[in-house]
Amino acid sequence: MVGCEMDGIIRGAGKRRHRDLGRERKAFVGRYLTEANAASGMAVHDDCKLRFLELKAKRSHRFIVFKIEEKQKEVIVEKVGETTESYEEFSAALPADECRYAVYDFDFVTEENCQKSKIFFIAWSPDTARVRSKMIYASSKDRFKRELDGIQVELQATDPTEMGLDVFNSRAR
Repeated sequence: MVGCEMDGIIRGAGKRRHRDLGRERKAFVGRYLTEANAASGMAVHDDCKLRFLELKAKRSHRFIVFKIEEKQKEVIVEKVGETTESYEEFSAALPADECRYAVYDFDFVTEENCQKSKIFFIAWSPDTARVRSKMIYASSKDRFKRELDGIQVELQATDPTEMGLDVFNSRAR
């Protein structure tokens, strides 16, 4: 379909001035890119990937909270938690009435007494958030997760009890 449409524009331009053909090409490319972006969701800022790699490889962060900037149509880093910060500080960083994505580096001890950690991806969508916001976050989640290579466990939470330490413990093992 795309190739046929472009061929038609080029063939039909035989008698048109070169300037008109340039405008049609720009309009075609603009339409094509808009449709491609709509299918793939939001763009992901490079800082999101960089901070995630720091968390995964260097273990220099305990958590990262991501926010969608609706005007720029881009996922950005909202807050980075230092390695000394607790789970309670992470939980407090998630707004009570707005959606967010978050990544949490969860440390635990296995039954064999081995120290381990798992990287959790949390899709935070509280019941009190706007419906439009919930839809945007839900439709962009898979695309965003693909950008963060190394997520081991995924949680979807609508209230704090769905992502408590007991849930983290049970899902980590």
